[in-house]
Amino acid sequence: MFITDPVGDMLTRIRNGGRVKSLFVQVPYSKLRQTMLDLLYREGYIRGYQLMPSSRELRVLLKYVDGAHVIRRLKRISRPGCRRYISRYGLTQDKRYTNTLVTTILSTTKGVISSKEAYLLGVGGEVMCIIE
Repeated sequence: MFITDPVGDMLTRIRNGGRVKSLFVQVPYSKLRQTMLDLLYREGYIRGYQLMPSSRELRVLLKYVDGAHVIRRLKRISRPGCRRYISRYGLTQDKRYTNTLVTTILSTTKGVISSKEAYLLGVGGEVMCIIE
């Protein structure tokens, strides 16, 4: 099966796994997905992930607090048919991206980073998703 939006597919698997209270979900491996999972781990949204060498898949360990999934809302912003970009000046003016309760993942020239890191580095980029 060919996936036209691999990042959207990964986010949907994580969202659906959290709704049914699964311990983990498996997503096909790609370097972009692994980088995004590193960021989700650093921000505290997942317990971790493992690369399954036999099947070339990533096993994402979901995180729960008091029986509730840590990720309350997960929204894909930039899609393959409609890319959304924000400049470094837009990060300073738009409070949606600098809110401390929300993590925005950006794809920049410095790599896949959160909006807080992009603000500190003074770079803009493609808005991948918003996580609450």
